Amino acid sequence: MMPDFTQLLARHRAAFAPLFPFSLRGPQVALLDFTAANPLLSHPERLRDTTVFDELVREMLAEQHATVGIGGYLENRVIYRRSPHFDAATEPRSLHLGIDVWVPAGTPVAAPLPAVVHSLADNNNFGDYGPTIILQHELEGIAFFSLYGHLTRTDLAGLRTGQALAAGAVFCHVGPHPENGDWPPHLHFQLMRDMQGRWGDFPGVAPPSEQEYWAALCPDPNVFI
Repeated sequence: MMPDFTQLLARHRAAFAPLFPFSLRGPQVALLDFTAANPLLSHPERLRDTTVFDELVREMLAEQHATVGIGGYLENRVIYRRSPHFDAATEPRSLHLGIDVWVPAGTPVAAPLPAVVHSLADNNNFGDYGPTIILQHELEGIAFFSLYGHLTRTDLAGLRTGQALAAGAVFCHVGPHPENGDWPPHLHFQLMRDMQGRWGDFPGVAPPSEQEYWAALCPDPNVFI
């Protein structure tokens, strides 16, 4: 199932509209590392203060002479220790299932393909998505979904379930903290093969021991980058 879906996306790649009004492949873009290998994250508990976290992101970008940060798919991150939202009885969730694009609050985001608004919600918990929009797409008769987290609350008021969006249409914006789930401003972008009955929300971080299951359900979204 997974290879076929990956090939499906690859066949249509030339038709994808850019998510942002700027390229994510230029010299101003840097990969950001949020794993335990990054010495700047030796005390992740300090990141509970979002202002401190935001300063750290800026430092990471400045070190690479970049203005945009990107990355994170299947990255085993330490930053989720900042919030009990990612705790679990058996194994903490730390495996990132989407990609993050670290850009200023207010940055517009466009639909990469024709879409219908599947659902939206304000997941208003510390460390959660904050305002969230999920779109439904179809390619060659196969439905799948894309999730956009850490948005502005005003974006939710401008959309309704079932609303059609054209490829390239701006439909949301990167939100400021604390309304974005209390994170430094960034977009969480994720693909899902199946919503599993969920509405306005979907796990964006999973237990590392379950990587195979979640990677099949949430394929690599970098094809859109």
